[in-house]
Amino acid sequence: MKLKISRTNIQSRLTHQRNKQTSEESLLQEVCQILQNSGKSDEAILKNLQEENSEVSNNFIFDELESDRIYHIDQIYKICVDYRLRFLDSRYFKSTLPSEALQKIKALEKTHQTELKGFKILAPSKLFKLENADDPLLFAPIGNDYYYLIHKWGNDLHPLRKMMMWPFKSLENLIVLLLAVSFLLALMVPEGLFSQHQTTTEFLMIFFFMFKWVAGLAIFYGFKKGKNFNTEIWNSKFYNA
Repeated sequence: MKLKISRTNIQSRLTHQRNKQTSEESLLQEVCQILQNSGKSDEAILKNLQEENSEVSNNFIFDELESDRIYHIDQIYKICVDYRLRFLDSRYFKSTLPSEALQKIKALEKTHQTELKGFKILAPSKLFKLENADDPLLFAPIGNDYYYLIHKWGNDLHPLRKMMMWPFKSLENLIVLLLAVSFLLALMVPEGLFSQHQTTTEFLMIFFFMFKWVAGLAIFYGFKKGKNFNTEIWNSKFYNA
């Protein structure tokens, strides 16, 4: 019997992360306050819109917002780090936006009587470099590091992606993986290879040399490919991060 594992819906994981950190009532109260104060910064927003990579907030109508589509940057950061995703300006997105996304933008602009700006996309790194379709999410900024989810399209992520990307979250995670791999490789060395009865000291020496070999390969691959950890690349616009 073949075991079927369901794929990971990144929107549901993002919502789960948000619900762990804040209640719906407190979320709506904070967003309401942001929108009430948004008129005070009109001139600053217009000035920022003329500059590249400026921070933008949109004048949404609070009563028309859906609370389950509002996310804070901290929740987005956590999901990016766990699944090795990027959260970048939509201008870096190399794939084609589906017509459904464009229609939802138009519908939101009509409902909120405003022109939306400052779009962001959360997606795997490769979608910012080549054509593909793995679970991109399109956001518009509300203000104060809150973002409104406009549209999700494409396929869900591989169910094991979080596990596969765990070693790349940080240097500590990578070292733990390298130690585990080195230990397993040391156990696979035949006991009588170097002496008739292997001592603990000899095993530790084999483990040490295995770790140097595995770590050397990891460092070589990392430098050769220009790779970095999830915590560093989640909002990086550079191609080889």
